[in-house]
Amino acid sequence: MKGKKAVTAWAAGLLLVLYLLIFGFSAQDGETSGSMSLYISEKCAGIVNHFTKKGTDHRTLEAMAAYFEHPIRKMAHFGEYACMGVLVYIMWSPWIRLKRKLFFLTGTWVLLSAAADELHQFFVPGRYCSFSDVILDTCGGCFGALVCAVIFKWRSRLLSKRDRDT
Repeated sequence: MKGKKAVTAWAAGLLLVLYLLIFGFSAQDGETSGSMSLYISEKCAGIVNHFTKKGTDHRTLEAMAAYFEHPIRKMAHFGEYACMGVLVYIMWSPWIRLKRKLFFLTGTWVLLSAAADELHQFFVPGRYCSFSDVILDTCGGCFGALVCAVIFKWRSRLLSKRDRDT
């Protein structure tokens, strides 16, 4: 019982940190959020340029950064909510044995969190509420939960094989 509580507390603490991070990003006005995304896109374009050794000119790098800004922003959404899916799955896994129920709970949790985040953005100047972001975020959370389920199953098989061998 003590181990279950420790796992739950650890995952819940990290989940709280993730919520604060997501809330902070969502609270940024449209201009601030866009400039941060563009900055990250510019850094990524510079890294690609460095490793390809093409010596691309500044104007082309700016165009590349602008082209990749939207996909990078969407990958960040997916990644944040994949982390959320992992943490929610881990938080509830000691308490819920039926994996389908655990996966459904995680998906529902992430869906409600994504919807609340988009509603929050509706009230931030220069931001808007996007149903497609809710879907993307939920897919990210379900992906994270699925990764956890696969790892847990793999770990369980390894442990049972080890026990049989000893």
